[in-house]
Amino acid sequence: MARPTPLSGFPEWLPDGRIVEQHVLDVLRRTFELHGFAGIETRAVEPLDQLLRKGETSKEVYVLRRLQEEAGAAGDDRAGQLGLHFDLTVPFARYVLENAGHLAFPFRRYQIQKVWRGERPQDGRFREFVQADIDVVAAGELAYHYEVELPLVMAEALGTLGSIGVPPVRILVNNRKVAEGFYRGLGLDDVDGVLRSIDKLDKIGASAVAELLVAETGATAEQADACLALAAISGDDDGVITRVRELATAHSVTSELLEEGLGELGTLMRAAATRAPGVVVADLKIARGLDYYTGSVYETLLVGHEQLGSICSGGRYDTLASDGTTTYPGVGLSIGVSRLVSRLLTGGLVRATRSVPSAVLVAVTSEDLRPASDAVATALRARGIPVEVAPSAAKFGKQIRHADRRGIPFVWFVGAVDEDGIPTPDQVKDIRSGDQQAADAATWEPSSDDWWPRVVPAT
Repeated sequence: MARPTPLSGFPEWLPDGRIVEQHVLDVLRRTFELHGFAGIETRAVEPLDQLLRKGETSKEVYVLRRLQEEAGAAGDDRAGQLGLHFDLTVPFARYVLENAGHLAFPFRRYQIQKVWRGERPQDGRFREFVQADIDVVAAGELAYHYEVELPLVMAEALGTLGSIGVPPVRILVNNRKVAEGFYRGLGLDDVDGVLRSIDKLDKIGASAVAELLVAETGATAEQADACLALAAISGDDDGVITRVRELATAHSVTSELLEEGLGELGTLMRAAATRAPGVVVADLKIARGLDYYTGSVYETLLVGHEQLGSICSGGRYDTLASDGTTTYPGVGLSIGVSRLVSRLLTGGLVRATRSVPSAVLVAVTSEDLRPASDAVATALRARGIPVEVAPSAAKFGKQIRHADRRGIPFVWFVGAVDEDGIPTPDQVKDIRSGDQQAADAATWEPSSDDWWPRVVPAT
């Protein structure tokens, strides 16, 4: 078989990288469950017409079809076709509608699965990747306090990962009501157009955005300047609210929607200052997603790695799903797990203490005595210690080198019977330090640090 050609955009971690990924997933799962989120898993495919409801992702959806289509199947007919889901929100909306009669609302859900997106692979962007989502969805009405709770849950999860070397994060927040209330108060009705222009600030700069606002939304130069002034406001306390109100007063903006949004944003900032000081930052230039989110919107950056872009985003949406009678509003965030893990590994930020689960390699003196080595391994495994037996009988030096190559810290030597018929005790050797001592498989155990592989900062 010829050497395979790697496929870009489909990450496959080596065993030590997989240990890092699994640790990240375990921390996320444990944190979500500590806050009462129930885990679900949905199918990998959805009807193509549901995946393409908004149209903007049509170039990214992978279509699923048989190699040999049934007779009469129309290649371009979307009816009945399936596609791989490109996020976890579309399948979750369908899941809520199908199971509404069996769910207790507000429904708190977490979901960790692979998704597929046909975009151009680049740093942190893949065609197949793992996402981890949390959402709260209600039937009819969803209280605002969930918009405060969810970013703080994410802050806790990502903060917990700091112990292994994950950089601190900044969760940037904005509110659709603030932006829309301010723009309409200025006399600008093309809110989505203004948001699209503001979203280009980091790419093209303030002067070019001002020109866009005038050319594409009908803004005057003064209105454009006011929009840019709003986008320039940021801070990690509710002093941001005062600054927005002062700006609104300076431009004679009065808006009930603006005041409602500022009240919500202030509530979030005060809660964050208590529970996650310095982590949550109000940033009024965040526009991405505000064209479909209806309240809060969140983006999360790794401090020192801002060029990677947001690793976690989400917001409030008032029409997650509707069956024509009941509407199900929700708020949620999604972590790009593969993007985060990729940066941790390629940036040399974290490492696994070993690449295999085994804490002990049981040496084999001769193939005739392999059953004795197997018995030791069985006794250790019965007590929860991960063990493997040497692949072949060889000189002890060779078996120690085998353990060292695999990163296994201990080698176990099974006792023998001497020429006088007296049994000698088993010995266990820490191959890192060279220390060796008598051991009994019924009582010996490794230190807590050596029991299983750990993920630690790559210092």
